[in-house]
Amino acid sequence: MLLVTGMSGAGRSTALKILEDFGFDAVDNLPLSLLPRLAAGSMTDGALRASTAVGVDVRNRDFSVDEFLKEARIVRDQLRCSVLTLFLDCDDEALIRRYAETRRKHPLAADRPVADGLALERRLLGSLRDSADIVLDTSDSNIWELKRKLGDAFDAGAAGRMTVAVTSFSYRLGVPRDADLVFDVRFLRNPHYEPALRDQTGRAPAVAAHIAEDRDYAAFWDRLIDLLDVALPRYREEGKSYLTIAFGCTGGKHRSVHFAERLSEWLRDREWSVTLSHRDAPGGAASPTEGVAESEGPR
Repeated sequence: MLLVTGMSGAGRSTALKILEDFGFDAVDNLPLSLLPRLAAGSMTDGALRASTAVGVDVRNRDFSVDEFLKEARIVRDQLRCSVLTLFLDCDDEALIRRYAETRRKHPLAADRPVADGLALERRLLGSLRDSADIVLDTSDSNIWELKRKLGDAFDAGAAGRMTVAVTSFSYRLGVPRDADLVFDVRFLRNPHYEPALRDQTGRAPAVAAHIAEDRDYAAFWDRLIDLLDVALPRYREEGKSYLTIAFGCTGGKHRSVHFAERLSEWLRDREWSVTLSHRDAPGGAASPTEGVAESEGPR
């Protein structure tokens, strides 16, 4: 059973529709007290007949973080059903824009500004976000990007594996909110200042060679893979099904792209399940104006 929750307006209803396309039985706005009954009614011979995704957020009349965790424990411990929590997050600026475009009220704002409702919701959901199995940020995602992320995450979750999502980004445009591990590679020599390399990306062999000539390149790479050799198996042991590693540089085009590409190759060689994206490099990201929830209103 997958419990889909998060910030109002971050794309919960969109995610449920995508999960339904993946073969999940999708249920939205179910009272928390009915979760065990839904799980029991969906089981045959002690197992769910199909994976079930349940949308739950502050709109539910009996919602509280304590109640959410209590009912999830009942499903997991008494019915012996595997339970994962997906938390959809989004930055406040994007959420305010979505509410303004759809002219809907935030469920906790009443007659106050949307920003006040968001601030209250973040305080209420902070501990739930921290305990979630998977956190996905939809600030700059369109529906196709969200579908890719969900496909990556729940193919891995269904098989009991951990997917490692590797991405590059530009510090000028901000650190990815859903990154678990962030590595700043701005200390290495910058190909931007070489006219012959400026218009290329970190995928180009000439750019990679230029970066690798930095005197600290080899030491950084060796320490990075030593760290990941220790950390990744432990993340997997802790039950994490989706881990995001982000590399950042000034423009998100050269150094960060090179390291994302090289680390992805290294991970695949060690048979990790890997996805690769370049958020701010040419051809690597969705437009920030294409919000995942904008087409149908905040959920």
